[in-house]
Amino acid sequence: MTLKIISAQEVIFDGEVTSVTLPGSNGEFTVLRNHATLLSTLVAGNVRYTDEAGVESNASITGGIADIDNNVVSVCVY
Repeated sequence: MTLKIISAQEVIFDGEVTSVTLPGSNGEFTVLRNHATLLSTLVAGNVRYTDEAGVESNASITGGIADIDNNVVSVCVY
């Protein structure tokens, strides 16, 4: 699945991943391949993701919106 993390200033990450964990406003949640379509607000925390090589990374955010659709996770952050 594709993960895109973008802010108004830069593209933080754009690549293929196997999982993404997001700090949702109703609690942390994990997205895997073929996840149902979802739109969620995000709170301050870390976006954690694992790339196809198994390398885990994270990006600290102060909030934003996540859109999950057709194996594309788009995260717009403040």
